[in-house]
Amino acid sequence: MKIGILISGRGSNMVALVDAVRSGEIPESEITVVISDKPQAGGLEKARERGVQTAVIERKGRKREEHDAEIIAELKSRRVDLICLAGYMRLLSADFVQAFPDRIVNIHPSLLPSFPGLEAQRRAFEHGVKVTGCTVHYVDEFLDHGKIIMQKAVEVRDSDTLENLSARILGEEHRLYVAAVGQIVRSKQSSLCGFA
Repeated sequence: MKIGILISGRGSNMVALVDAVRSGEIPESEITVVISDKPQAGGLEKARERGVQTAVIERKGRKREEHDAEIIAELKSRRVDLICLAGYMRLLSADFVQAFPDRIVNIHPSLLPSFPGLEAQRRAFEHGVKVTGCTVHYVDEFLDHGKIIMQKAVEVRDSDTLENLSARILGEEHRLYVAAVGQIVRSKQSSLCGFA
């Protein structure tokens, strides 16, 4: 299975996926490209260090549909089967989602549907929840919406600061994303259908 990853920043979840494909934890797959909308994204260099091809497709003040059309073309030219959003900080257009139905997944640092959007860890911490976590879900046209694939709960300890809680959630994100993508790959391979 050919996987494309979209990032906007440091790319730690991207690194987890690349390393899991390389080790075989995510079986019979390859990361064909890492695309960023930001040329200074730290994850680009991490991808290159791991021998993964990268592309920068900047927004440049363009409308979302125009920007997305260029990314869609890049992904289709590489015959990508599955798209993983890994800290990609832009809501996808309906055209993008419809171009890859049930083939786009995202990782979010809360137990959706609670705390969608930005600063989910901070909002959960400030709300005083006792349990938070992370979610892998299919992407639709709505923010942090779509069918949930897997979730992992993280207990909020009395001694937690926002920083160490966020770090614990991030560690679980890496494991959960690898498990979820591995499950998707295995299910598609066993069913021999779903992807062109």
